[in-house]
Amino acid sequence: MSELLPLFSLELVLFPGMSLPLHIFEPRYKEMIRLCLEHQQKFGVILALQEAIPRVGCSAAIVRVVRRYDDGRMDILTVGQKRFRVVKLLEDLPYLQGSVDVLADEEESTLEPDSSARLRKLYEEIFSRVNGRAAGALEEEPGFPLSYEIAAELPLALDYKQKLLEMLSEGERRKSLADHLESWLPKLKRLDEVKRKAAGNGRGRPA
Repeated sequence: MSELLPLFSLELVLFPGMSLPLHIFEPRYKEMIRLCLEHQQKFGVILALQEAIPRVGCSAAIVRVVRRYDDGRMDILTVGQKRFRVVKLLEDLPYLQGSVDVLADEEESTLEPDSSARLRKLYEEIFSRVNGRAAGALEEEPGFPLSYEIAAELPLALDYKQKLLEMLSEGERRKSLADHLESWLPKLKRLDEVKRKAAGNGRGRPA
């Protein structure tokens, strides 16, 4: 059954289970969030694109209001809840609304036995190369799949994150993400080697 959600268009992809702090300053969104707080309602986050509005997004629950400003601005903390597909857009208010259907994963008999281990290993190596520190522990919580948790922690292209959000099974997401990270890893290794040689004046050791 469809439900009505206010929609927040942002230059990011929100995943279920992902924390998202927001600074609310535009008048239309100040009003939207005020109403969400008043009615304890969720809102939908969709990726902002110039050419079109994606039909798949993720609902967000407001965890708390971190700070209120005298002019009505707010700092809030939200967390991703469930994916949805927009059935119909409504533009009769200052902000978008959508008639949406919750998007559930397809039934899977089982996941590949090594899919979790393979993905975790790739994630840990890439995270350390990108951030210069070890990755924190990952926890697979019910309703918040491992693929989303990893994708939320890495600087992946937005179009690829949107593609992951739209996939309909955890097995498909894990395979796609692992393949994507495997193709990215050699590029990071080459970049690290270039940086190492540059630091060593081209001889691989400090100048």
